[in-house]
Amino acid sequence: MRGMQVIVAATGLAMCAGSSVAQFNPTQGQWGKDDPNDIRVMTWNVRNALSSGTFKADGNNPWGGITRIVSALKPDVLIMQECGDGDAVGTLQTVIDLFLHGGTDPFLGGTVTGYVQLHDPAFDMPYVYVSSAFDGFNRNVILSRYPFVDLNGDGKSTYPDSAFVTSTGTYAAGGTGGIRGFGFAEIDLPDATYAGDLVQGFAHLKAGGLADDLAQRLNAAKNVAYYVDYFYNGGGTGTVDPFNKISDFPAATSILDASTVVVMGGDWNEDEATNGRKGPAEWLTQAEFAGGTDGLDYDRTDSVYDAATDAIDGSTHSFGSSSKLDYLAWQDSKATARHEVIFDTRPLTTISRPPELVGVTRYKDLSGDASDHLCVFVDLILDLAPSCMPCANVAAGGSAGTVDLTDLNLVLFNFGTSVTPGANGDTNCDGTVDLTDLNAVLFDFGSNVGCGP
Repeated sequence: MRGMQVIVAATGLAMCAGSSVAQFNPTQGQWGKDDPNDIRVMTWNVRNALSSGTFKADGNNPWGGITRIVSALKPDVLIMQECGDGDAVGTLQTVIDLFLHGGTDPFLGGTVTGYVQLHDPAFDMPYVYVSSAFDGFNRNVILSRYPFVDLNGDGKSTYPDSAFVTSTGTYAAGGTGGIRGFGFAEIDLPDATYAGDLVQGFAHLKAGGLADDLAQRLNAAKNVAYYVDYFYNGGGTGTVDPFNKISDFPAATSILDASTVVVMGGDWNEDEATNGRKGPAEWLTQAEFAGGTDGLDYDRTDSVYDAATDAIDGSTHSFGSSSKLDYLAWQDSKATARHEVIFDTRPLTTISRPPELVGVTRYKDLSGDASDHLCVFVDLILDLAPSCMPCANVAAGGSAGTVDLTDLNLVLFNFGTSVTPGANGDTNCDGTVDLTDLNAVLFDFGSNVGCGP
């Protein structure tokens, strides 16, 4: 975890973790999260709906479909494929800003009349990474509610592709994540709420059914499987890249901690239910041996990939009427899926549609207007930080309800240290004993307060 600070309510009586409010009841038009602490990760191949040359209007068109649906589903992390339609990185960054916030279109002129915050002004994903990996046509993009931060000491928080892997002589073919890159972003979740952080992988694997297409997809998945296992998880050794097969420079100095989860997703262009072989989704969760001890979870058991269905009609297809090409996968020793959903506007009724879709005459057509792929999302239950009850007027220890020398000594003795939230003078439960804690004690020193140790 990296330095996120907690804003403590003036009363100081709110628990660090949020309370659960049931908001996921799709048949009644409620598409939010059952628990606000769940992390919603969504993947969508948007078929060039987000590009400088796209007509940026509300309603039944590609741009309007994307903005309406994203504002309705409100992902915490959104990975998108086929963005840009040839746009450079800087150009696409401007497009994403228009997609979220609106404004004047510098590419086509006029005002952008459809954008995410038009439909929900309170929702934003301010952290955006546009991948530099480019196949001449499109790019991968990740948007997040939470900031990107270096989690493993190599000075990087975002990667356009997995690092080059030297052939292992076993399963890793050698190379990187394929023609469009298999990007990663290290995301800092709020320390007061979550025990760990999140690493999100995102990719658009090679399309097509030719032998070379099949080989490219599988080789990319094998390389990335090795990369996640040995770069982020240490291959069970506790050490980054123990066999010196991964070209990361500067080199990472640590593996991920036991509470930080790796999630991967994207358009992997192969349906595991019908492909007749061990495809990308299985390689990216199981590695070489299903059920063995080389899996992609932190403990080297197998991770899992989604079994998402349409919440209204039960369909299992994200592309056309018969294929599931879009996947999310996660380490299930660290995260549990509460909901796994394919979202399609076609089965919706006036009762089941999200309120953000009201006002579009042909709201059932929005998914098809947006893309030939449907979006897939999962709500993940992560380990939460220990519960703590910060006090506005702080009695850190000693006599309950009195701010005295015991409280001051606790802060001074542990000043500058990282501690379990709420312990050893951490008065505001942010995991560090710092000036905020010292000021809280000094400001109230000698007073009687209604909050104890």
